[in-house]
Amino acid sequence: MLGTITKGLIIGILVSAPMGPIGMLCIQRTLNKGRWHGFITGLGAALSDVLYAAFTCLGMGVVVNFVEANQAPLQIIGSIVLGIFGYYIYQSNPVKNIKKQREKKLSFTQDFITAFLLTFSNVLIVLLYIGLFARFGFVLPDSSIWMLAGGIGCIGVGAILWWFGITYIVAKLRKWFNVRGIWMLNRIVGTIIIVLSIIGVLSVLLTSYFHVPLIQIYI
Repeated sequence: MLGTITKGLIIGILVSAPMGPIGMLCIQRTLNKGRWHGFITGLGAALSDVLYAAFTCLGMGVVVNFVEANQAPLQIIGSIVLGIFGYYIYQSNPVKNIKKQREKKLSFTQDFITAFLLTFSNVLIVLLYIGLFARFGFVLPDSSIWMLAGGIGCIGVGAILWWFGITYIVAKLRKWFNVRGIWMLNRIVGTIIIVLSIIGVLSVLLTSYFHVPLIQIYI
């Protein structure tokens, strides 16, 4: 259960970390209207992430035996997916991912709903979850429904922690935070994910195919 909790927290942070349209919107609202408007925006995105995690988990439960029988290949595929995802983050330009328009004053409820709908419209996040679940071994044959529910809840907690932390940092660095800072953050996050994906592929190859007595690195 502790492993499932840890994996859930990490997955929640990884899914939330990219500075795409929702990240730009969260930062924009933090800078323009205050930290709590930005945080509520992040909560809307986190709810969407949890729902997609649950949908993905239910779908993977149908093929859990296949996952168990092909664990090593799926872990390699999961690492490759993470690498591609990391490259996308690395080379993405956050300025092009959001419309240049002034935003009218919104209530907390409106902040939450608009962020939820924006995030929920991106159905391709399911592919990312499949890669992450396979890479981390999140869905296992002996996992109970309560363990999976707890893990999915921790994905939500991880996402909330990310948005809480990023809005805190942006609020504190309001005078110095700009688009270039977001671009640099994309580069750093993308590089880290690419490096971890390479380590993941090598660890699976060495332990599963070349039988080198190394401890697998689950990323």
